[in-house]
Formats: sequence, structure tokens, C-alpha cells
Amino acid sequence: MKTAILKRTNSDNPDFRLLITELDADLRLRNGEMMDFYDHHNVIEKNNTVVLAYIDDKPAGCGCFKPFDAQSIEVKRMFVRPDARGNGISKMVLTELETWARELGFKSVVLESAGKQVEAHSLYLKSGYERIPNYGQYEGLPYSFCFKKTL
Repeated sequence: MKTAILKRTNSDNPDFRLLITELDADLRLRNGEMMDFYDHHNVIEKNNTVVLAYIDDKPAGCGCFKPFDAQSIEVKRMFVRPDARGNGISKMVLTELETWARELGFKSVVLESAGKQVEAHSLYLKSGYERIPNYGQYEGLPYSFCFKKTL
């Protein structure tokens, strides 16, 4: 198991931009045409709460969050490169995002994950998240799975 180093940054970071390009390709490969609908929900225009993970000074994973409401954040763009998986990076990034949200005074986290992201669902459940009814733009979508955790 390799050790990852975490870095707080923003969405202008070129490593983040590279990783989300790879994430979008991975999602398209897994989910196919379904991504035609989801793509516009995944656009990150400007975000100041991005966490990057590095292994051997190379970007290995990422995640970010944005305010969902006055008390909650929404986690977005969670991804670990295939060659870096198995090193606990997704758990590290998620924990750092939660810590950062707590520091900013948020009380809970929500997120959405596509139905075929079974590894992600396992991570969220093991991390104390509960499945909730689909919210907002995900209401009525059978391939969306929404989760919530109180911080």
C-alpha cells in the first residue's frame, strides 16, 4: 500500500482538471449514453473546496464539495485513478472533505452516485452515510443513488 499526500486547493488546479477529465471518461465508459443526462450536473465552473491526493508527487485522486443549503454541502467529483486504487485514497479524500466542511460550519453532507458505482456506494456506507430518497435534479431517476451523513 502506497502513502498518499493530500492537498487542499481549488478547481483552477491543473491536476484537478486532469483528474476530472479522466473521471468523465471513466463514467462514460461505465455508464454509456446515460451520461448524456448527467454530464451537465458534473460541470465544475469555480470551486474553492477541492482536495487532491498525490502518490509519489503524481495526482492520484480528487474530490470537492459545494454548498447544498445553509447547513449542508454536496460532495462532487470523487475519483481515484485506476492505478492508484487500493491505497485508501477515496476514504482519505472523503474524510478530508468532511473535515473541511466541519471547519466551515456545515452540519451534514449529501451526495449522488450513479447506480453502477458500486465501489463508491460501499465507501459511503462504510463511512457512515445512509441512503436517502433522491433529491433535486436526481428525483425520479432510477440510476441515481443519493446518500446523506450528519457531521
